[in-house]
Amino acid sequence: MTVELNKTIDHTLLKPEATEAQIITLCEEAAEYNFMSVCVNPTWVKKAAELLAGTEVAVCTVIGFPLGANTAEVKAFEAENAIKNGATEVDMVINIGALKGGNDALVQSDIESVVAVSKGKALSKVIIETSLLTDDEKVRACELAKKAGADFVKTSTGFSTGGATLEDIKLMRATVGPDMGVKASGGVRTTEDAHQFIEAGATRLGSSNGVAIVKG
Repeated sequence: MTVELNKTIDHTLLKPEATEAQIITLCEEAAEYNFMSVCVNPTWVKKAAELLAGTEVAVCTVIGFPLGANTAEVKAFEAENAIKNGATEVDMVINIGALKGGNDALVQSDIESVVAVSKGKALSKVIIETSLLTDDEKVRACELAKKAGADFVKTSTGFSTGGATLEDIKLMRATVGPDMGVKASGGVRTTEDAHQFIEAGATRLGSSNGVAIVKG
């Protein structure tokens, strides 16, 4: 079975110095290659939604990004505001310190706050920041995201100490089972990378190299 690679890609530009001209280019490329979505910071959601109106490309944004250390209320408001501005997918960062400190209840309720405002309006993806976690913590984070009703688990912000690995994708897929989405981000650079991550269990790829990936 050939996977339509373009439909696995969240065409991503999250750099703080990204300009409007670069966001416009990102959206034009996404429309040309019919990527699954563009992933942009909340300040660009409205612009991206305008540029991609009438296309099949979704607008994805990031919440509590990149540290995940905001309060649940702030994450919920940020998600709600992004959805109002046209986002149909929200990628939130978990409370990493709470997870590492063993406060699973806080981690789960934090995720639930974003899931609650996005249910029926936007897909919710949960960034667990694998590079900062032990394998046990990765498993716990995925289990909590699943319990909280999120649609996806996602490896990385791309702004920490490392990105997606094949081992992490396999572990995350094994933990969440067959029905939940798994997104690999950070380190997906080539067509070969993309195929390997999909084979390992990823259903979505976050990458700023989408054009190179589909061109092979």
